[in-house]
Amino acid sequence: MPTIHVIIVTYNAMKWAERCFTSLRHSSVPVKCTVIDNGSTDGSQEYIQKHFPEVDFIQSAENLGFGKANNLGIEKAYREQADFFYLMNQDAWIFPDTFQHMLEVYNNAPDQSTIGILSPMHLDGSEKKFDIHFENYLAKDVRNNRMFSDVYFGEAKPSYEISFVNAAHWFIPRNIIEKVGGFNPYFFYGAEDYEYVNRITYFGLKIWVCTKSKVVHDAVQSFHKKQPKDKAELLANTRLSMRMQRETKYLDPNYDYNTKREKTAILSYILKLSAKGNLNESRFYLDQYSYFSKKFKEIEAARKISMTGKHPFLNL
Repeated sequence: MPTIHVIIVTYNAMKWAERCFTSLRHSSVPVKCTVIDNGSTDGSQEYIQKHFPEVDFIQSAENLGFGKANNLGIEKAYREQADFFYLMNQDAWIFPDTFQHMLEVYNNAPDQSTIGILSPMHLDGSEKKFDIHFENYLAKDVRNNRMFSDVYFGEAKPSYEISFVNAAHWFIPRNIIEKVGGFNPYFFYGAEDYEYVNRITYFGLKIWVCTKSKVVHDAVQSFHKKQPKDKAELLANTRLSMRMQRETKYLDPNYDYNTKREKTAILSYILKLSAKGNLNESRFYLDQYSYFSKKFKEIEAARKISMTGKHPFLNL
């Protein structure tokens, strides 16, 4: 029987703790679980350790963010000879046959070496609909795999290739950890899974969703985040998102990156916007230039590690 290590990063997880960890106990395939707590203040640490003593608990002295905390769990599981690494959000739970069905897909795959990430089907907290974000990821690939038609007409295949799924539920084989590594510590929170998937595709690996395997991700079921009423804060959030998108692009090993060219491109934006009299946008790109001028070396180093390093970003 392969060893599956479940890795969960927690931060004030009390709302979901009972359901999350009880579900792991009921898995038809035995699993080990490691929790990395990022400094909860709701008493969830004590609750988990008291009621779920089988869980290995790591208390971080500071909030490491999503990626770095997961990397601690990945490193621990690797040293303990895990065959599979299952990254799971704190606001999530599984069903008894979740891992059984994913292992069936893996074991029956014609070429296991190309499997980068396996994902179950993500349901929302009601367990009656897909998680809205997961459904959106699936929809982006329907022109290629016709999955929705197959499911509707009762002809669903065991698995379908998709281009992206968020890291709420990732099932990763050991060889992928050795090749692709852990999360890039460049990001504290917000784009880690996109950056990781870019590295998956860079190495010619694939993401598969397993139609018989289901899980729950009890996330907010809306594409529209609660927006601040203050226009200045709203603008700041929008520009932060734009900056992170640029960072994700720069870090993508599939992108033909060149620091000199990127500097020139940003400077060109500044000049064009200034010439048009759009001083606010011009100042925004000037801030971008100032920010990235201090980050370009870090980006170059991270790109090199992600493309050539041994188990990148992990201390193994």
